[in-house]
Amino acid sequence: QVQLVESGGALVQSGGSLRLSCAASGRIFTIDRMGWYRQAPGEQREMVAEIAARDKTTYADAVKGRFTISRDHAKNMVFLQMNRLKPDDTGVYYCNLLAVGNEVYNYWGQGTQVTVSS
Repeated sequence: QVQLVESGGALVQSGGSLRLSCAASGRIFTIDRMGWYRQAPGEQREMVAEIAARDKTTYADAVKGRFTISRDHAKNMVFLQMNRLKPDDTGVYYCNLLAVGNEVYNYWGQGTQVTVSS
């Protein structure tokens, strides 16, 4: 069983910054990638940023140049530094972990709320 616990969500003004953290614990097989997704009210969940083997990163076009994903391999943690936040960044941010063992395991955290006021 793997648990993902996010933290760092808050209410912030447009143009501000936040740093999200996610800690993974439990029996974790080989981690293929970790990432952050978000879901705005009435919208589908969408990928924000992912970090894979050798720290290869992928970003949604909407956050390129503003958000940075990083990972602490030793602690099984992933971070999302969010700068120049916009009201459109508002949503619940979910941590995701994809691991490979005998099969593929896909885990989600409970989510942390980010609200950006204009």
